[in-house]
Amino acid sequence: MGDRGTSNHSEVTDFILVGFRVLPELHILLFLLFLLVYAMVLLGNVGMMAVIMTDPRLNTPMYFFLGNLSFVDLFCSSVIAPKALTYFWSESKSISFAGCVTQLFLFALFIVTEGFLLAAMAYDRFIAICNPLLYSVQMSIRLCSQLVAGSYFCGCISSVLQTSMTFTLSFCASRTTDHFYCDTGPLQRLSCSDLFINKMVSFSFSDIIILPAIVAIIVSYLYIVSTVPKTRSTGGCKKAFSTCSSHLGVVSVLYGAVFFMYLTPDRLPELSKVVSLCYTLALPR
Repeated sequence: MGDRGTSNHSEVTDFILVGFRVLPELHILLFLLFLLVYAMVLLGNVGMMAVIMTDPRLNTPMYFFLGNLSFVDLFCSSVIAPKALTYFWSESKSISFAGCVTQLFLFALFIVTEGFLLAAMAYDRFIAICNPLLYSVQMSIRLCSQLVAGSYFCGCISSVLQTSMTFTLSFCASRTTDHFYCDTGPLQRLSCSDLFINKMVSFSFSDIIILPAIVAIIVSYLYIVSTVPKTRSTGGCKKAFSTCSSHLGVVSVLYGAVFFMYLTPDRLPELSKVVSLCYTLALPR
């Protein structure tokens, strides 16, 4: 690759994915485990979308958002899983430079979009529980479409910024990234460039783009928590709890895993890989 100070990212033709540091004998077992989980993700999300599209009774804002969430989750997992399966099955551990760029771009797009869709679903639950009489008026088809389109737009903007800032870095002699897919952190550790501006821009952009989604979720659930105890109907309380508990569980797992991955020191890379599985393959819906 040349001298450390003069190496440039254009010289890199591929990257080596270290993956999980386990005994070779366990690769087949992990392959089968990944394949099983990925098959469940495919069947679950495709089945969910098929039911929502074919059942007229599910033509509601909540299921409209859920269908889009299933679509995003399906493709988010599909960006990561095939290459991970290839890693366990094949002796080749490399991914091309173009493949790495594509994987990071698509993964960032879908994972950020998913976060915003969860915020839109929190707002939907807030209106349904706190203002049920105005629900059909406030959660119109137009507003739901705008919220979904806005989620994809924010995901695209975030993805473009994150990918461009990562792959305009100068990479050093090593091309071995300690992960099972192309992610920002492991790739930055291969860089010879000064990462201060890169990290400051990413952090500032996260505050501008991601923070509003988190605030929207927190505020929505604060209103929901304050409203549910005032509901006189026991059935109403149970319905509110059932519709919010699964969504809140997904929010907790997704944002908890993301915060751990990107806002804590990376001293335990193997633990980080396990945590990343929570939002790439094993995130419950």
